[in-house]
Amino acid sequence: MNKKKTPKPEYWSAKVTNESNALDLEKGIFTWKDPVQIALSLKRSADSSHRRKAEPFRSAMSMLVFYINRAGSKLNAEQKLILQQAKEELRKLYGKT
Repeated sequence: MNKKKTPKPEYWSAKVTNESNALDLEKGIFTWKDPVQIALSLKRSADSSHRRKAEPFRSAMSMLVFYINRAGSKLNAEQKLILQQAKEELRKLYGKT
């Protein structure tokens, strides 16, 4: 008996980004062109979350780094630079510089 293979779900990393249990992220946040706005949005999400397991700064930074690492070679140089700048902005917002 031939069983039909079920279609493979999206990458697990996309699921984590879209359905994070810790943070409620704004749609398309990692495609935005303004690093300050990305950082502010991550901060708002982390500060208001009651489901996160770590302090807000760590949760926000972890989600940002996770996305950068998972996007890997598919992330264009311009967007990667913007996200790296968002990391610096996030540090400033939390006084971690």
